[in-house]
This record gives sequence, structure tokens and C-alpha cells, in this order.
Amino acid sequence: MKKAIIFVTSNKGKVASSQKYFKDTNIELEIFKYDLIEPRTDEIKEIATSKVLQAYELVKKPCIALDVGFFIEELNGFPRAFVNFALNTIGISGILKLMEGKSNRNCFFEEYLAYYDGKKIEYFSCKIHGTLAYEILGNDTNKKWSDLWYIFVPEGYTKTLAQMTDEERQERSNIKPPEAFQLFANWMNEK
Repeated sequence: MKKAIIFVTSNKGKVASSQKYFKDTNIELEIFKYDLIEPRTDEIKEIATSKVLQAYELVKKPCIALDVGFFIEELNGFPRAFVNFALNTIGISGILKLMEGKSNRNCFFEEYLAYYDGKKIEYFSCKIHGTLAYEILGNDTNKKWSDLWYIFVPEGYTKTLAQMTDEERQERSNIKPPEAFQLFANWMNEK
């Protein structure tokens, strides 16, 4: 019998990209569409904690919440946890403008997935390293959970996430270190 876990999010891309991690597991991922309130903090773990506690208050069942920050080395980590604010104000064009003439294009996503069963919170985190492209590249996809896909080139690749085919993204998933969803799925399968 599958274990029902509720993922509370309004981000369609996060939902689409999460599904692949639960195909061959004992987890039944149910989606509860809702915009959770994010506290104003630079700490991704703190945001994930706040979101999963809010989520549990809504659904009263074991649930998960995910928060992702984006850190650009040359910009002292900007935009950090304030990805949505940066994208809604200056957008990816503005981020690229800030990077004009900069040679250090190293950046990373930091993910925190928080699981709460009503008693204890468990955390699953990872960093996904890469570089910033010099221009906006790629095509739209329903798996995209951020416009950063158009400018983020994963470590070991020469294409942005938005330029990659579904097959290339799947191949990348098979060889890179596990993301937060994969760590969570593995942990749940062992329970």
C-alpha cells in the first residue's frame, strides 16, 4: 500500500518535475494547490520549515514543502532566498545585466525539502552547481519551475536547463548527485 504524502505548492513546474521521483516508489504524492506565505529571511531551511508547518495546518496530514534559493558568487550570493522578488522586479534580463563584464559566473541552487508528519520535521537538502549563461537560451517546457532555467547551465554541461531535451534532463538526473526530492523519496522508501 502506498503512503500518501501531500505536496502543498502553487508552482506547476515544481509539481511536474517532482512526479518523476515518485514513479517507482511506495509514495502516493497528492498535490494541494496553495500559495504558502514565505517569511522574509535569507535562510532557505527556515523558509521550508515555515512553509511545511503552514501546509500541515491546511491539510492535517503528512506533507512536504520545498523552498529553493539561487546564489550567484560574483554578486555575493544575490538573489539568495529572494528569487521570486528578483525575477518579478529585474527578471533574468536584469540578472544578466548585473553580470555584464563578469568572468566568475559560478552559481548554485540550494534546495530544502521539509517533511512534517505532525510530530517531527525531517529535512532533505542539496546544492546544484552550475554557471550563468551569457544570454537567455532555451524553450518553454511545463517542467520549468523558474525562469532561471533559461540562464542556468548545470555543472558538466554546455546547455541551459531550458535548452535540454527531456531525455538530456533525465540523463542528467541519473548521473548527478540526488536532489532534495530524490533524497526524500529514498528515505520514505526505506521507512
